[in-house]
Amino acid sequence: MTTAVITGATHGLGRLVALDLARRGLDLGVVARSAAKVDDLRAEIGPGVTVTAFVADLSSLDDVRRAAGAIDAHYDRVDVLVNNAGIHAFSPRVTPDGVPEMTAVNYLAPWVLTNALRGKLIASAPARVVTVASEASRQARTLDPASVLTSPAHYGRTKLMDVMFSQELARRLAGTGVTANCCDPGFNTTGLGRELPFAGVLEKALHALRIGDPRRGASIITRLAIDPAFAGVTGGYFSVKDAAPLGCPEPGRGVVVQRELWEATEKLFG
Repeated sequence: MTTAVITGATHGLGRLVALDLARRGLDLGVVARSAAKVDDLRAEIGPGVTVTAFVADLSSLDDVRRAAGAIDAHYDRVDVLVNNAGIHAFSPRVTPDGVPEMTAVNYLAPWVLTNALRGKLIASAPARVVTVASEASRQARTLDPASVLTSPAHYGRTKLMDVMFSQELARRLAGTGVTANCCDPGFNTTGLGRELPFAGVLEKALHALRIGDPRRGASIITRLAIDPAFAGVTGGYFSVKDAAPLGCPEPGRGVVVQRELWEATEKLFG
């Protein structure tokens, strides 16, 4: 049985991806903060598909490592890992690890989870890693962690680091049978900006106007996860628009800077 592990699968794009993968017969490992929400997802999927919950707060790297250990122990193989969970925090918050919450959830959690499961993925080859990035990455003008950023620029920087991480991961997995790709799912009404006081009203209005349909954003994630057309593709960054290839934005473009980010992350959090 093919197994997919996905973060952030209890709502938004991740939920739609999980439902699609379940319809295609994949067993699901769901990393989420709430076991009750995983129960709701399991009920929505219905019988015939195994959905296993791994409860973790992705803003805590200890939680991420613990969940990775549980996943590694639970499964004989992991065929697909989807790093989907993300937040856009409009109020600055710092995690117990001493890093901004958006950096922890959007970048460090995927980095730590993927690296902890690296051996399992290689043993399961052919396998795939899919990381959800964003064209908001083009708002990042610097990788300097000491720089003071607006909320959108900070979010964009975390998504730029996701692209960099994915492309460096692809190089490090070369020859193992494990591919690593990332994508821009486009604009989606998924509650990502739910901290805004008017978010609920805005989302209802956009739904009424049929703007930001999350099914479209989910489709590129699913394609990278299971479409045979992407079986041998690695190191790519793909658009929701017909899976067109995208270039990594500056200042994160290039082998050297991507390797430096990886090594700095490994030194601090590996």
